[in-house]
Amino acid sequence: MAEEAARRAVAELPLLRTSAGPRDREGWAPRLKEEYRALIQVRRAKPRRSGSPVRREQQARRQRLVPSGVQRRGHPVVREVLIPVTYPSTAPEIAIPELDGKTAKMYRGGKICLSDHFKPLWARNVPKFGLAHLMALGLGPWLAVEIPDLVAKGIIQHKEK
Repeated sequence: MAEEAARRAVAELPLLRTSAGPRDREGWAPRLKEEYRALIQVRRAKPRRSGSPVRREQQARRQRLVPSGVQRRGHPVVREVLIPVTYPSTAPEIAIPELDGKTAKMYRGGKICLSDHFKPLWARNVPKFGLAHLMALGLGPWLAVEIPDLVAKGIIQHKEK
């Protein structure tokens, strides 16, 4: 059943063709264009209520895409996608610093655990998978399991208007 849902999710997402990472100067720009096109296509197909601009921060060992914005209630939303130098061979990591230490399925710094289910799937589908696949097949299922559990335990609460 979970495999069918994953197959349906993959069928809706555009597959990427360029196999280049941050080290490949000539191939990285076309790969980023494909990534952005895929994210834009997903965004247009399934519009979300709150959008957030993306700013890029270059670091020596990785590139960090940081979507940031403000929700309607006024508290900041910060999620990080950490792209390793060996990308796309190595799956990126997602960090949600606001939830750091609140769940067992999280590493230091708010990085969510994707190693059991998503990383083997990513390894089988290199270079076709990109950031849109990471969000749909990595972050989505993690949030679907962890957030209701955190709410049930009373660790996080829904803020009423």
